[in-house]
Amino acid sequence: MSTAPEEPQSQNGLEPDRTTIPKPDSESEPVAQPEAKPEPVPEPEAKPEPVPEPEAKPELQPEPEAVVTDGADPKVDEVVEAAIQSNNQASAHPELKKDEGSRTFTMRELLGGLKNDQSNDVANDSSSPYSYSEESPQEHSEQNNAAMELINSVTGADDDGRSRQRVLTFAAKRYASAIERNPDDYDALYNWALVLQESADNVSLDSTSPSKDALLEEACKKYDEATHLCPTLHDAFYNWAIAISDRAKMRGRTKEAEELWKQATKNYEKAVLLNWNSPQALNNWGLALQELSAIVPAREKQTIVRTAISKFRAAIQLQFDFHRAIYNLGTVLYGLAEDTLRTGGSGNPKEVSPNELYSQSAIYIAAAHALKPNYNVYSSALRLVRSMLPLPYLKVGYLTAPPVGKSIAPHSDWKRSQFVLNNEGLQQQVNKGEQKQSISGRSGEAAIKVDVPDIVSVSSCGDLTLPPGAGLCIDTIHGPVYLVADSWEFLDGWLDAIRLVYTIYARGKSEVLAGITTG
Repeated sequence: MSTAPEEPQSQNGLEPDRTTIPKPDSESEPVAQPEAKPEPVPEPEAKPEPVPEPEAKPELQPEPEAVVTDGADPKVDEVVEAAIQSNNQASAHPELKKDEGSRTFTMRELLGGLKNDQSNDVANDSSSPYSYSEESPQEHSEQNNAAMELINSVTGADDDGRSRQRVLTFAAKRYASAIERNPDDYDALYNWALVLQESADNVSLDSTSPSKDALLEEACKKYDEATHLCPTLHDAFYNWAIAISDRAKMRGRTKEAEELWKQATKNYEKAVLLNWNSPQALNNWGLALQELSAIVPAREKQTIVRTAISKFRAAIQLQFDFHRAIYNLGTVLYGLAEDTLRTGGSGNPKEVSPNELYSQSAIYIAAAHALKPNYNVYSSALRLVRSMLPLPYLKVGYLTAPPVGKSIAPHSDWKRSQFVLNNEGLQQQVNKGEQKQSISGRSGEAAIKVDVPDIVSVSSCGDLTLPPGAGLCIDTIHGPVYLVADSWEFLDGWLDAIRLVYTIYARGKSEVLAGITTG
């Protein structure tokens, strides 16, 4: 094998193409259009803003969680199921609005599902802008009448929209009746909020009677009431955050929008605290933070962006094939690379360089495309960032490794060397003269090599027998392989990249990934 090259300045080592690149095509799902950084604005026909840099970069579109109805592979424009149960089952809150392939709620479930509350405790936020308070029956009745007037004024733009709205109006009447009988029925309040939120989807942005914002504001009030009555309704906090986010998007980059995005992030946080096993809530939390970072003062921006990165990464760790979060992490890293390049960074040699951030961004976008090769948004974005990959590999970087075949060795024997990762596995790049022995002790191989099918698990490692640094453990069918990354931030990149390659292999998409890296 050829001699290992000199260490590059960035771990994935390629200078991104600075030429002007066309913007990606839009898709039927609501996605965001960024300028020099990703702009998670989930408008179906959002127009990209011009890049303020003289040398334009590709503009990427974060993938938000859509408000969906029923079906294994729902689309935003699907019609709510028209069949409604007429028996007097107890109303219940449905599951979270989920990503494609996850379970979603139908109007049938909305009207008569089984109750499944969480038992965790979360303190109510007394600073809610919707000012919940104990009200008299007359005040409740006036509020309910105002909400019903809003819903009754929604007609729908076409036959499907009108049919959908008839179902929603019928459901709203049932919930209004339930609340008149029992003002403390938090399930009815929650479901009524869902009806108002769904009705807002039947109203165009330029409508004034009723306005989309008025319906969403009324939905937020119902969510506020429901969560005060039952502070453990994690679904309510999640959908409330979506409603607030939709209101924020209507206000652009204003102070009012900033406050709404902050409220949305607080509600996503509560939803995650009550239901930590929700990659959808973590993904949307990351998107809300990404939007907030575009409005706050520059001194606050990087902290918020890095928090968004942590939320997307946490979502991926819960669901390795969650392509939306994978793609969104790619877009936020791309935006961070843009900002770092523009400001020149902090000058800290241990800080990840813009080139490395561009390359990391390309890895996540390539992985999202490999998992969902038919998504036009992912395909378009990949065409823009593919040149930023260290082709013909997915990732190239440096790790400190023990001598081949000796996972337990004196620290002085560990050497920092270059590793490459592709769809087949992780391999160490070594000099020609080194002894040919594999990690498992077999002859004929020159270096440490981990084949993707042999991987059992990948994790960080704090074993004291390892040299100081960010430890990485790849457990294989032949035994564990221990390596040390240059920093914890670089370790996150290696962990994600290896897990994604394995997930793509497990989903039978390795050939797609190979096509990306080899052309």
